[in-house]
Amino acid sequence: MKLRLLLSLGALLCLQCTSTQTRTHDVVIIGGGTSGTAAAIQAGRMGADVLLLQETEWLGGMLTAAGVSATDGNHKLPAGLWGEFRDSLYARYGGPEALFTGWVSNTQFEPHVGAEIFENILAELPNVQRIVGFQLKDATLVSLDNGKQELRSIVIESNDGTDFVINGKVFIEATEYGDVLGLTNTPYSHYMETNTETGELSAPATEHPYVQDLTYVAILKDYGTEMAPLVKRPESYNPAEFDCMCLELCSDPTQNPVSCDKMLDYGRLPNDKFMINWPNFGNDHYADLLEKSQSERSVLLQDAKNTTLSWIYHLQTEGNYSHIGLATDEFPTEDGLALIPYIRESRRVEGIDRLYEYDLADPYALEERPLYQSAIAVGDYPLDHHRKKNPVPKQIDFPSIPSYSVPYGVMIPKSVNGLIVAEKSISVSNVANGTTRLQPVVLQLGQAAGLAAVMSADIGVAPALLDVRSLQEELLDYGAILMPYMDALQDHWAFLSIQKVGLSGIMRGEGIPVAWANETRFYPEDVVSRNDLNTILNRAKQLEYFSDDTQWSLGSRNRITAEQTLELFASLAEDEGFSNALISAKQSTAEDTLQSAGVDLNSALNRATLAYLMDHFFDPFYSKTITIGYPNSRL
Repeated sequence: MKLRLLLSLGALLCLQCTSTQTRTHDVVIIGGGTSGTAAAIQAGRMGADVLLLQETEWLGGMLTAAGVSATDGNHKLPAGLWGEFRDSLYARYGGPEALFTGWVSNTQFEPHVGAEIFENILAELPNVQRIVGFQLKDATLVSLDNGKQELRSIVIESNDGTDFVINGKVFIEATEYGDVLGLTNTPYSHYMETNTETGELSAPATEHPYVQDLTYVAILKDYGTEMAPLVKRPESYNPAEFDCMCLELCSDPTQNPVSCDKMLDYGRLPNDKFMINWPNFGNDHYADLLEKSQSERSVLLQDAKNTTLSWIYHLQTEGNYSHIGLATDEFPTEDGLALIPYIRESRRVEGIDRLYEYDLADPYALEERPLYQSAIAVGDYPLDHHRKKNPVPKQIDFPSIPSYSVPYGVMIPKSVNGLIVAEKSISVSNVANGTTRLQPVVLQLGQAAGLAAVMSADIGVAPALLDVRSLQEELLDYGAILMPYMDALQDHWAFLSIQKVGLSGIMRGEGIPVAWANETRFYPEDVVSRNDLNTILNRAKQLEYFSDDTQWSLGSRNRITAEQTLELFASLAEDEGFSNALISAKQSTAEDTLQSAGVDLNSALNRATLAYLMDHFFDPFYSKTITIGYPNSRL
């Protein structure tokens, strides 16, 4: 009895004891989701000392652990790590057609395969250390002379009860909810802004406490002639919630649903599986989790799980789909659902720059706000919110947008140094979040965050003060696309020149509506007329890429050849003070490059050749310093 009492007393005292360890790393990534994984890969490949804190045993976040493995957007913009990840899927499954299994996406895969791909990549990077399972507890910030604060360390508790004090040169916020922003009191947005605040036509006139619906994704499997595992009826099951999920189950013909088979084919995956992320009378669920504690979130997320389980129960029982059930070989969870919920909207940081609806619709509309010049990622998904389960839904008439660029300044907090923000917590309006939240964009954001963090740590400069052009040059070297031109991708001979001249603003793309995912095109093969060339040269002068006294004459001819443009640019270079030796060298190199690319010097000048010659002779990409920090509203 005495021995048992002593042991119990010892156990009680041990509960009051905590083990604390201190770790120091160059780059600390908080969150192992889509952007956190990409950041770790990028920073690891650059040789940095990286610590990745991941919430679950799976890497990849919404692409894998949340089960949203029917990717949205960027099919024609295979930028950076997104393109690499997709190529890995092609290799795994046998090519693009093997992934075009459902009608919602061109790229669909089993979540566990995506997690394995990311795991295999990180396994080759021993300089990326990881802690799996953690809770944020505290953070240390110091005040700076410029009025800002700097994040120096965080405190976490790991799943085994160990406290870690983690020091870092640069931290990356990559959590699903933006919890680092809450922990550090970094200013952020939560709900929908009004149109008075943002100047957006789609924003409401009055405040609305609204975030997008979340979803607990399930992966179902066709068991063929066998009986699938039947879902137990949840206590919260309400058949009316799912009444018109598909035609055969719908009692209201005005809803005009698709057939049950077509509904399942929406997210059909390889190997006879189905991703259930269905919006119409579906398994979306409204819950405002952002300011809740972990225990409160757990309760609300169980409700979200029950919504998905009720949806499956309704399909199996009311729809007589007893051969369709939860895939038991997908997620390592007791209930068979995804490891984490699909969170569409998190805290959104108040960044040095903020991306709005009008920036997406026309990046050139506001000359004083050229956010595209600091681009670090591209997207093409339309503005789209999941809001049908919101108790007070807002009807929003979103404008069409072309494919677009995301600027670097949206990742940098206004008031905190040493922190780069990725995932869905970048500085965008609630409206703009409807497109920047998608998987391929978030992968690119993570890659850019990892690269910027390494550059910042290496040279000892705050992320806000990094040279934007150097950052972009590195991203381009790693396969990024920064200007969203779908007709001049990485395999185009003038790709880099087109990207750089586009980033300078001298030559511009044109956004056009193309079905669900819109495009921006550069039209590289279009012939450049005399008037076109004159307009482009005048724009270069207005943007101060040429001096005020630089003059040119295009004569009366309308047809201009590549060779004539070479001669013209040699003359302009002389006006700009280039030496004869440099001009001669540039002419010679240009002739060789054009001939190697199959360009006939006597042929009519096209936009690709002009972009190359402009880049080669005058280097507008590097001839001006690009900063971040433009007015955050058109008002």
